[in-house]
Amino acid sequence: MMRRWLLAGLVAYFGQAAAAADDLPIVGGVDRQPLAAQAARVVEALAALGAPLPAADRAALVGADADAIQRALDPHCLAGVVINAEARVEARRGPAPPRLAQQGWSVYLVKVHNLAGVTAPLVVTSPNSAPVFAPSTNAAEPKRLVEPSAVADRWLEVGLPARPPLRAELSGLAVEYRVIQLYSRDAGPREARLTFSAGRGTQDLGSRSDLDVLFTCAKSVSVALEVLDVDHTPTTASFTFRDARDRLYPHPGRRLAPDFYFQEQVYRRSGETIDLPPGEYEVVVARGPEYRPIRRRVTVPDAPAHRESFQLERWVDPAARGWYSGDHHVHAAGCGHYESPTEGVGPADMARNLLGEDVKVGCVLTWGPCWYTQKRNFDGKVIPLEKPGHLMRYDVEVSGFPSSHAGHLCLLRLKEDDYPGTTRIEQWPSWDLPVLRWGRAQGGIVGFSHSGWGLATASVDIPNYEVPPYDGIGANEFVVDVAHDAVDFLSLVDTPAPWEMNMWYHTLSAGYRARGSGETDFPCIYGERVGIGRSYVQLDGPLDFDRWAAGIKAGRSYVGDGKSHLMDFAVGGTKVGVDGSELRLDAPGTVRITADVAAMLGEPTDRTRAVRARPVFEKPYWDLERARIGETRRVPIEVVVNGLVVARREVEADGLTRPFAVDVPIARSSWVALRIHPSSHTNPVFVVVGGAPIRASRRSAEWCLAGVERCWTQKMPQIREAERAEARRAYDLAAGAYRRIAAESFDDR
Repeated sequence: MMRRWLLAGLVAYFGQAAAAADDLPIVGGVDRQPLAAQAARVVEALAALGAPLPAADRAALVGADADAIQRALDPHCLAGVVINAEARVEARRGPAPPRLAQQGWSVYLVKVHNLAGVTAPLVVTSPNSAPVFAPSTNAAEPKRLVEPSAVADRWLEVGLPARPPLRAELSGLAVEYRVIQLYSRDAGPREARLTFSAGRGTQDLGSRSDLDVLFTCAKSVSVALEVLDVDHTPTTASFTFRDARDRLYPHPGRRLAPDFYFQEQVYRRSGETIDLPPGEYEVVVARGPEYRPIRRRVTVPDAPAHRESFQLERWVDPAARGWYSGDHHVHAAGCGHYESPTEGVGPADMARNLLGEDVKVGCVLTWGPCWYTQKRNFDGKVIPLEKPGHLMRYDVEVSGFPSSHAGHLCLLRLKEDDYPGTTRIEQWPSWDLPVLRWGRAQGGIVGFSHSGWGLATASVDIPNYEVPPYDGIGANEFVVDVAHDAVDFLSLVDTPAPWEMNMWYHTLSAGYRARGSGETDFPCIYGERVGIGRSYVQLDGPLDFDRWAAGIKAGRSYVGDGKSHLMDFAVGGTKVGVDGSELRLDAPGTVRITADVAAMLGEPTDRTRAVRARPVFEKPYWDLERARIGETRRVPIEVVVNGLVVARREVEADGLTRPFAVDVPIARSSWVALRIHPSSHTNPVFVVVGGAPIRASRRSAEWCLAGVERCWTQKMPQIREAERAEARRAYDLAAGAYRRIAAESFDDR
């Protein structure tokens, strides 16, 4: 009876394959909605893995019924798997041609017909597969691919990716699709045995869970990449290779350092190679936002080796004018970094990313998840990179520490990275002010990271007067600590601009002078590349880290995405960041605002329109596309006085650098800045009229006062009881300061 039932089941499943031996049958009676949802996750995963479903098949899935979904996805299946009512697993070949690429990853689908409703993980193994990773004797270094096995038959690596949006466990649906990845060490014809299972004892009798596949493995070509900077010297750049099906190379899903799986691009120094199967590719070569990207179609011949050369071209060069870019918040571990976020990658891999994006100063911050491993790289010294004019330094983000609830802190230029009297993270203070003071006391430059988290408001006006919830890990305690003169900067660019800038503007209008600085929080908030958020610091003379960090503290800088630039900003001849950024006037009057301005936009496209259409709380938070005026290539330059726009001019974003000048009246002591919102923003110049302090807005001071109380309500329960009295005194002092400032301030109601 069981044999007849099994035979009937096999006929029902496989009998429809008469037209073509490897066709997979359409399973009838499937509920459309959950299958469509699962298929959407598969399509998303394929795109993330650099092997997107062809556009025609994606289109066919829109509004498709269950049968049509199967017809669209089945042709991409290397295998079909049946889990029968007894939870036995059987496997057969699917219609997708079994083609692999030497030294590359190929992606297929597996169709699962789950008659038993099994929800265990689906697993694939192969006797032809060697381990992907070899152990490392140094925990600070990444795991690495093993050398080719001494066993000649172990030429394959195979796996079913389980990172979101996918998962290891089956859903229990009657039909679903899994993604399978295969890596070939070799070229030529190679046979592999793939064995599928869904838990112990699920392999079917008679080896029916085994699938023997004869693959054709195309030989890869070693492509040498020559890349020359504008001065014709060899340099490092980013390379993004895609084939005619829009698939990325090297395959992102299993990249190992120095190539990161969460990026589309890889970084290569001039003369280094990339292995590619013969064929046609589109390559994009870039080196950060100050360069014009090179787009080229290349043909990789069927030959032992090939060479491609690229000459880079800039559209702007702030460093030539003394403005040095830096990203003060990048990580070598945690978030996107590899199988074990506590280990991460080494300094050489981070240096490659910084060089490839032309970030002149990179601050690699060690934080909670990787503290005990990555802190080995901290020595309080600068690491000169191989290209002159580029530096890297290891410092600290206070994240994953007891005080993190009050706001993550960025501590730069530290001499010591262990808080006094501590040996474990858990022993650090449970609120921010003591940590900031400790960093300052050793000559550090200190501020808040990813400032907007916890400061969300419904209004997107800057400034607005809603009191935010203070329920996040951004610049929450900043409203208190700035009143103690314990904060040098507030980070911008990597959270929604209205949330970051609302706090900054209100405290500036209350008379405090913390500066703005740009960061990426790579690869946590942004993993696409380092330098999405940058500070451009002006130096007299060559690049030096101590003077660069001092420029952050002094505000001799502007912040942005690198796609627009506000260089040499001055008010009444007083340059930003020089002599305290302070212009003194005996009486109210008119001052001239000057700067050299540059921006670069291409012609509008569907992609750029999509960026402009996104809400401010969706990435990219800062991007020049959001500043584009209609369908033009023009963007607005705005003069901000005490948080309000008092003058606006438009400029063509064509890459040319142009002088900007406008006269504005100053009636009382004020702060003045220039911006292309939300792409770039200068630090302020402080105009002091008649010796009076800046008291620009009573409403701003009252907003800050309300923020102190809201912050205490939110954060107090997480402050240790032994530290709570001291914290309460500090909060009360800040509240008292804001009350006095409100009483002294201009009534702007």
